[in-house]
Amino acid sequence: MKYITIKDIAKQLNTSVSTVSRAFNDKADINPETKALVLKTAKALGYRPNPIAKKLMQQRSFTIGIIVPEFINAFFPEVIIGVQEILFENGYQVLIAQSSECFETELKNIKTLEDSMVDGLIVSLSSESNNTDYYQNLIASGFPIVLFNRVNNQLNCSKVVFNDYKWAFFATEHLINQGCKNIVHLKGRDGVSLTNERLRGFLDAHQKYQLSYNKNQIVATGFTLADGQKAAQNIIDSGNIPDAIFGANDPVTIGAMQVFKKNGFSIPNDIAFVGFTDSQMATIIEPPLTSVSQPAREIGEEAAKILIEQIETKKGFQPKSITLNGQLNIRASSLKITSLK
Repeated sequence: MKYITIKDIAKQLNTSVSTVSRAFNDKADINPETKALVLKTAKALGYRPNPIAKKLMQQRSFTIGIIVPEFINAFFPEVIIGVQEILFENGYQVLIAQSSECFETELKNIKTLEDSMVDGLIVSLSSESNNTDYYQNLIASGFPIVLFNRVNNQLNCSKVVFNDYKWAFFATEHLINQGCKNIVHLKGRDGVSLTNERLRGFLDAHQKYQLSYNKNQIVATGFTLADGQKAAQNIIDSGNIPDAIFGANDPVTIGAMQVFKKNGFSIPNDIAFVGFTDSQMATIIEPPLTSVSQPAREIGEEAAKILIEQIETKKGFQPKSITLNGQLNIRASSLKITSLK
């Protein structure tokens, strides 16, 4: 199939390329009849502007790159929906990439998106993203970047995060108020900012209520169903059964619940559970899972708004940090006091 150019249109009309160009760019110095004829001929020939040439001329692609660690957790698709709503309203398109929790893949994604001439990036860092050199160089060059959910505070760029510390504290406090004294925290992946914040909330809740804990109550896991299943089986095999588990997210918590149920434990009588993210799975599993809800779509919306502002402000933009709140949705999986009545 032949790609129609403005030269082809000019040849068809026996006019100059500059005349065709002025018609397309709605210049004042072109006769309205000539302009109408050019546009009519272009449509008849099936002309479409060359997107690469257009990007080079405008020095803008009106395309934004989004990089997330994974799509298994429903949280990230919800964030992307929020991002897209704002970007589409403002005339932007999106290119989406997944790092699969691998920094090397994340870096390749960034370079690919740069080659695609994106105007900016919205990124949730992988658990391996400890080397920030490439990001530092991008930010220093003025390239717009907004981090969300998983961030690195050494990077001087805009960030949109959830108050992980506060709600991990409330989640742990809820279990303590249910009479739980031996709570295990499945803390997720090391090297992730939210892992540290949720652990900090867990520990500070113990301190507030003068409840002692030991290192065996903090179990490093990943963020998947399989990670929770493996952690639960290890706990059962150890023989040191807690009276509650607070998981770093819903999939890891639900995976643990499944294994404890399979081994004959009653939930919440024998062991209570609280998750994080309040996914759809939380309401489907039996018993329904108590979980912290996060405003995923709002996180995406705020990240997109900040990025557009930075792109359009260009010089003099100051990075912004937004921290959003959620709520603890209490369900049957953690109501030990109610279950004993």
